[in-house]
Amino acid sequence: MRRALARATAGLDPAPNLAAAANWANQLVRHPERLAGLAADFGGGLALLAASRPARADWSIKPDRDDKRFAGQGWDMPPYAYLAQAQLFAEKLWRTACGPLPGLAESDRRRLELLGRLSLGALSPSNWPATNPDVLAAAARSGGRSLLEGAALWARDLARAAVGRPLSGEDALTVGKDLAATRGKVVYRNRLMELIQYDATTAKVRPEPVLLVPAWIMKFYILDLTPETSLVRHLVEAGFSVFAISWRNPGPEHRDLSLDDYRREGVATALDLVRSICGARAHAVGYCLGGTLLALEAARQGRDGEDGLASVSLLAAQTDFEDAGDYRKLLTAADVDALEALMSAQGVLEGWQMAASFYALRPNDMLWPRLVTRYLKGEAPAVDPLGAWLADTTRMPARMHVEYLRGCYLENRLARGGIDVDGAPASLKDIRAPLFVLGAELDHIAPWRSVQRIELYAPGERTFLLTGGGHNTSVVSPPGKPKAWYRMTTAGAGAPYVPPEAVEAAPRQDGSWWPAWTDWLADRSGPADRAAPAARAFGDLSGVEPAPGRYVRER
Repeated sequence: MRRALARATAGLDPAPNLAAAANWANQLVRHPERLAGLAADFGGGLALLAASRPARADWSIKPDRDDKRFAGQGWDMPPYAYLAQAQLFAEKLWRTACGPLPGLAESDRRRLELLGRLSLGALSPSNWPATNPDVLAAAARSGGRSLLEGAALWARDLARAAVGRPLSGEDALTVGKDLAATRGKVVYRNRLMELIQYDATTAKVRPEPVLLVPAWIMKFYILDLTPETSLVRHLVEAGFSVFAISWRNPGPEHRDLSLDDYRREGVATALDLVRSICGARAHAVGYCLGGTLLALEAARQGRDGEDGLASVSLLAAQTDFEDAGDYRKLLTAADVDALEALMSAQGVLEGWQMAASFYALRPNDMLWPRLVTRYLKGEAPAVDPLGAWLADTTRMPARMHVEYLRGCYLENRLARGGIDVDGAPASLKDIRAPLFVLGAELDHIAPWRSVQRIELYAPGERTFLLTGGGHNTSVVSPPGKPKAWYRMTTAGAGAPYVPPEAVEAAPRQDGSWWPAWTDWLADRSGPADRAAPAARAFGDLSGVEPAPGRYVRER
């Protein structure tokens, strides 16, 4: 019954939503001053709308910076300008109604605010052909063909999604040719990952190799996107021997893989291989969930007195989940139970289900405009490299994902030293290697203040860098990227706590953070005075295979 209910609701438990609504309504009627304030806001808003003018510069209520729903010129004309302002007013009034109230749990408040924003966003005039001037203009120019093409595109996308293929136009770029094209060899493969060793491009390399540990929520090549935006290529050209893990896209048969399987058979195995190949300690670099797992392995090594890490770099990776963004603020034990029932039936969390949860957090810039462009205007825009990577989703094994959500998001056991590794607890306090931690100003998945909280635990040398952009765009920051900037703070081993306010007060540097980071790695490495190690096969491989390997191509 639980599985059937989970399938029917796509893994969403309605009970927390109903409880949140009831709690909000109960507290609201207990505070007549809030009701009076809402009534005054409503009346004042109506007066502003009545006095407003169509020109965007004269709008009484303006959209947020990232809200592009009403960016077209047609929204400067009546009646569309008034419809847009009415929509913005309704959303603003809802945010006010869902403001903090004594007796209202913060989780309930945020959940109800999100549900309201999603509902209001779905009703926005920008989402309906009769009330969107841009859609009407496209239909007029094409004699109605745009609407027919949108319907046809919707049908094709449904058919492609049914067989696990990306939407039309999202697979125009080819992995191994347009994406993930840096030359290298697959030198090891197991049931979880392939290890790629990249070809050197300098005459000599530094002794310490760099191992990249990506998240397995998506494919690894966010770190090797295009030749112009490849972090792998940047590291290779800086004189490092570079290795990367390419995670397998699991299927239902992998339902019982655990989080510790990923640590042991993924990160720990890769580190052992890299050290044996290069004969030196490794610089380990973890992105997103890969960074969380890397921190756990670094803590285990520090606890056990191992000295195999030259440094640890955590890119947009959370270790303390106390304030881990919108997803954490909405997640409850009931939600995890419902997801567990769904994954118990499926064996995995499908890639589209994972993507939908993140799109729901920012629907006005990630969801509704995309649907309007594709299905109301009949346009399938040429996908850019980052868009192609985002469309190349992966699945999550049932056991691992539940362990991650419960252990990290709900119970914050990594920060509290409550995760056992090899029979004993591992704590962030045990990390001894120098730390480089990156956070992004606009990251809503791993907010930079949450990422920076490792400063509360790590006793060794640590550097924190704050940069612009979001969760993904901050990491893809090659030299020459327009408007790139960063702020950086450093602290020696045993130095006092560096608060977030000190990060915000640090001098702002214009440009990409990549050169500053590679300089940081170089300062903790030996000179580039040795030949690059030759690629050779390990384990069951009969010989090396060309990068990017097999696993990255699996759907």
